[in-house]
Amino acid sequence: MKRFAFGILFLGGLLFAQNTEAQYSPPENVKPIVANRTINKFATLLYLINNFYVDTLNMPKLVDKAIVATLRDLDPHSAYIPKKDVERANEPLVGSFEGVGITFQLYNDTILVIAPVPGGPSDKVGIMAGDKIIKVDGKDAFGEKITNKWVMDHLRGKKGTKVTVDIFRKGVKGLIDFTIIRDKIPLNSIDASFMLNKNTGYIKLNRFARNSKKEFNKALDSLKNRGMKNLIFDLRGNSGGYLGTAMAISNEFLTEGKLIVYTKGIHSPRQELDATAEGGFEHGKLIILINEGSASASEIVTGAMQDWDRAIVIGRRSFGKGLVQRPFRLPDQSQVRLTIARYYTPSGRCIQKPYNKGVEDYYKDFAKRMKHGELEHADSIHFPDSLKYKTSHGRTVYGGGGIMPDIFVPWDSARYNELYSRLIRKGVFNQFVNDYLNENRKKLLEKYPKFKQFKNGFSINDKTFAFFVGKAEKKLKNFKPEELNPNLVFIKLQLKALLARNLYNENAYFETTVVMDHEINKALEVLKGDSYFKRLKIDE
Repeated sequence: MKRFAFGILFLGGLLFAQNTEAQYSPPENVKPIVANRTINKFATLLYLINNFYVDTLNMPKLVDKAIVATLRDLDPHSAYIPKKDVERANEPLVGSFEGVGITFQLYNDTILVIAPVPGGPSDKVGIMAGDKIIKVDGKDAFGEKITNKWVMDHLRGKKGTKVTVDIFRKGVKGLIDFTIIRDKIPLNSIDASFMLNKNTGYIKLNRFARNSKKEFNKALDSLKNRGMKNLIFDLRGNSGGYLGTAMAISNEFLTEGKLIVYTKGIHSPRQELDATAEGGFEHGKLIILINEGSASASEIVTGAMQDWDRAIVIGRRSFGKGLVQRPFRLPDQSQVRLTIARYYTPSGRCIQKPYNKGVEDYYKDFAKRMKHGELEHADSIHFPDSLKYKTSHGRTVYGGGGIMPDIFVPWDSARYNELYSRLIRKGVFNQFVNDYLNENRKKLLEKYPKFKQFKNGFSINDKTFAFFVGKAEKKLKNFKPEELNPNLVFIKLQLKALLARNLYNENAYFETTVVMDHEINKALEVLKGDSYFKRLKIDE
């Protein structure tokens, strides 16, 4: 019997399993004769095509297409991953990859170093933010051929291998050559962690990866040591990750023995997963932020906290992904992630949104939400009574398509308008940041060596903003500077935040933008007193 490796994971909204050398065999209730007839029928078809079709065919490619088409007809989350893509597909959740350790951006057909990973191979040899990579192993690294894939293919590689790069650095005559020894590079899943005020901490998690629990505990301990009594846990845009990580982080908030999630399917018996040990934040006011991009593992954590009345959920209805996938390795080492079960919150909610109209319709859900006004008006969202459930304290919650927050905060359509979208799409913000720092990076870091100094002392003055407007005029057709006026304060804040991220770190971006973040400011309002917690019967 063929052996497969599998384990329980969530990846970008996918839950799948991965245990060492687990034995796979058909379920007892599948009749072998029927299964064999179906398999033989398909195998016979492939044999006939391979041996009698009029033209020469690429059979591996044909089989791949057949697999993709079959899975596509099942549900939106069953997926096929070719052998060459399996390792890279798992990188975000494994939490590391092997390479040179830089954050980069393709800028005018050139590889621009946004920042070296602190302590990584590039940082160790002296590569700096703002450097431009001109050659890699003697080959030109500029021009139309340079894509993200080209950079990955040439800079990533096995730990211990060497790669040479020639760098252009402003103010230095000629190119500087570096030899970098590749190493394992960590992928952090916490974007930001800082104190919002003397009592309230903030943690933003972008995925539930292998190392996320360790990162989360480190951030939690740091905030508690700084006097944190309340926590705002930001899961907006977090599309999922490992089930084990979602379990472990949920465990930090719930007392031992409380159900976190259960799964079941026709061929997968019900499995209940409970909180198992004392958590690091079982007491204290907890607020979770979600939006339409929060899915899968994010919904497991949020659903458990809501069902146990442990947290107030603020934001907009989550994505609605409640299907469980398990990865099966195929003979050529490619992988199929097959939906095997649904997961349910402690109250019994299945929050998977309908997909009976096909995959294309399923992924148009966001556009439908916008069209129906759901992102701006909570009363445009309707749940049938058949999907009504009760929390531990008797509050009504609903299943059948994402998690509805306790407090709705509308999407700011005026702020994220069409002009703002065009500025993003055309790269105006990035071009401004890159060009401005190309001229001013050294001066800014000398004046503001610490982020706090930059945050309190730097502002986008008229001259700097005129520089940004000039970029917009070159990039956008029929652009009129006065179109920016209604959104002027927000755009200037974004520019400052992007400069901060490039000069310091990701944390600096979020700490800069928090002053105009609607959901965070609503959470701070809720935390000011006990009225919301008492009215919603939330445990502290």
